Amino acid sequence: MEYTNTDKPLISVVIPAYREEGTLRDTFSKITGYLVNKGNPYEILIVVDGSPDKTLEIAKEIATKDSNVKVLINERNRGKGFSVKRGMLEATGDYVLFTDADLSTPIEELDKLLFALRQDCDVAIGSRALPGSQVKIHQPFYREYSGRAFNLIMRLITFLNIKDTQCGFKCFTKKAVKDVFKRQMLDGFSFDVEDLYIAKKLGYRIKEVPVVWIDSESTTVSFIKHSIQMFIDLLMIRLNDYKGRYS
Repeated sequence: MEYTNTDKPLISVVIPAYREEGTLRDTFSKITGYLVNKGNPYEILIVVDGSPDKTLEIAKEIATKDSNVKVLINERNRGKGFSVKRGMLEATGDYVLFTDADLSTPIEELDKLLFALRQDCDVAIGSRALPGSQVKIHQPFYREYSGRAFNLIMRLITFLNIKDTQCGFKCFTKKAVKDVFKRQMLDGFSFDVEDLYIAKKLGYRIKEVPVVWIDSESTTVSFIKHSIQMFIDLLMIRLNDYKGRYS
């Protein structure tokens, strides 16, 4: 079953895509299979972030076959945070999910986030650190330990009581999307923390939800380069807040 562009989406799925020529078709197939099975109008926004491979070509091919798919193009590489922000602000669904293109968290886990959003929160985020989460394939040990260190420092600097800010599987209500993402300033991998910080500042209710997670060997994250930048970004979040940029 395929919905037309005149149907108002219940769910929007944003996929930031950089060097994803080997995963995008399979990811699209899994996401559409899930959404069609649910029987609600949907849209998928693929944000191609200046990718030098065939990611854009494949995304356009997908869009020609499904009118519910929209391709957004960054002419140059702007970063995951920029791409997610762009996709989230252009989404029109009542609930808007952003997910990693490799589906490290299976799309079926969206059921858990939607349940939380319909119960008692405005922002539902996948977590690998809660009881009930299932990490089927772990990251290399040095990434796991650096992630724990980052979370500890993140808590000390931002006072966010969140066990896992970096799982790339988060869903927002439409109102939260518009209020939070228009204020986002970071383009890199710390944008997750910034968005959650903004959401909390604006009074939105955030809930962590245990999910299944499978490490992907195809990650484009540079361990040393991005780790250093992420720690710097935490300080920038507090500085931006001090200067009133999130008000």
